[in-house]
Amino acid sequence: MRGVYSSKAKGRHDVFRAVAKLAFDGADLKRIDEIPYELVRGEESQSYDNIFLERAVIGERLRVALGLPIRDASEYKLISDGVENAATEESYYTPPLINIIKFACHACPDHVTVVTNLCQNCIEHPCREVCPKHAITLGNRQSVIDRDKCVNCGRCIAACPYNAIIRMDRPCMKACGMGAIREDENGRAEIDYSKCVACGMCLVSCPFSAIVDKSQIYQTIMALKDTDTPVYAVVAPSFVGQFGPKSDQQHLRAALKALGFADMVEVAVGADLCTIQEARDFLREVPDKIPFMGTSCCPAWSVMAKTMFPKYANCISMTFTPMVFAARMTKKQHPGCKTVFIGPCAAKKLEARRRTVRSEVDYVLTFEEMSGIFDAAGISFDNLSMEPEREDSTADGKGFATGGGVAKAVIDRIHTISPGREVPTARAEGLADCRKMMQLAVAGKYNGYLLEGMGCPGGCIGGSGVLQDVKKSAASLQKQMTASQKKKSGESGYQDYMDLIE
Repeated sequence: MRGVYSSKAKGRHDVFRAVAKLAFDGADLKRIDEIPYELVRGEESQSYDNIFLERAVIGERLRVALGLPIRDASEYKLISDGVENAATEESYYTPPLINIIKFACHACPDHVTVVTNLCQNCIEHPCREVCPKHAITLGNRQSVIDRDKCVNCGRCIAACPYNAIIRMDRPCMKACGMGAIREDENGRAEIDYSKCVACGMCLVSCPFSAIVDKSQIYQTIMALKDTDTPVYAVVAPSFVGQFGPKSDQQHLRAALKALGFADMVEVAVGADLCTIQEARDFLREVPDKIPFMGTSCCPAWSVMAKTMFPKYANCISMTFTPMVFAARMTKKQHPGCKTVFIGPCAAKKLEARRRTVRSEVDYVLTFEEMSGIFDAAGISFDNLSMEPEREDSTADGKGFATGGGVAKAVIDRIHTISPGREVPTARAEGLADCRKMMQLAVAGKYNGYLLEGMGCPGGCIGGSGVLQDVKKSAASLQKQMTASQKKKSGESGYQDYMDLIE
């Protein structure tokens, strides 16, 4: 749950900090075998049924945080098995990106109707009377549902005056808009990777923290320690407020420089370039060449649309994402440098593995992972001197971080190029709604439209790697956009870099 520092959030933070500290200290990576005992001392478990399970789960999280595969619980292997594969600056995570720690999975029930202890055993028993399958009987002071007869129609839920009957859905399955999560033979969750687009919503939703994504924390720090090669932080516009009330642009730039980054580059500048190109494409192609155009910035949305609706793949913009634009611009300005995208999104890690992107983006970290790195380095935003304020991007570019912001920016640009041009739009947040939007589009309901798809509810500020509540982040972002002197994408001053996309 974003914005709440729960035991799940603390457990993830502790692992990220431990891996970062290993890298900063230059310690032998074999030492990760000891870390579960350092994080959970004594004999009492803090979060799981027993301390042995808790330490085992931490062990798998450590491996994943180093980019290594989780272990098969049926085989004997040390946590440090294969750790030498993560010990080089150039190593990348071993697919798949999103993983399930099977022995941490609670095997939650899915789509079942349950009578809770709120049942008052009333004499009317409306739940029993409305059940079309006669699946409800009277038990010991509580109604009882026969699972073999129940068809989950929901009539008993609606009829109960005490709201004592509920429908239970497995959180990870409910959160997955791709239908990529199913049960294995033991009732535990497993991922169908032919469907998964790495949005990370299952990771966010799992209350047992059994779903994890691989990281490049160690590799990034190794790159920072190589003083011969400058490393630039390419930071998504959703950073505002993620690291506390002082995590504005000036403080974040100072914190990143304190870590060893050469400088911070706003991905919102890349969003301005993306806006300019998508506006051009829309005016040139819709509706003469393609019936509608979908935005490109969210990799989870674009991969879903192209794979599930392959005949309409050409209707999704081929424009580079803001991440790629910003990284490419940075490498053109600073030949030989390395770039680290820092943002809210797990799917960006998958995007960065593409052959066409790897040369631009060397590493990808989430805000959550960066928080662990700052902590390991002892960097506090309260004790930093602010960097001078810079305004490189525009309000429209910053607005890419929230739902509706991409479409607004593109329409603003279209109206600059072609005043009076009507641009009907449709937008969706969350992959389930994005699929519905595409279904309507291929059915001809959105001819001539610009479609904005966001894989996460709320947009990028609701991504799987954020730290703050979505509404709070939206308010912080809007405040920054309002304060921006530059409003429209054409005002960013970076049009000289448009040759990157020609």
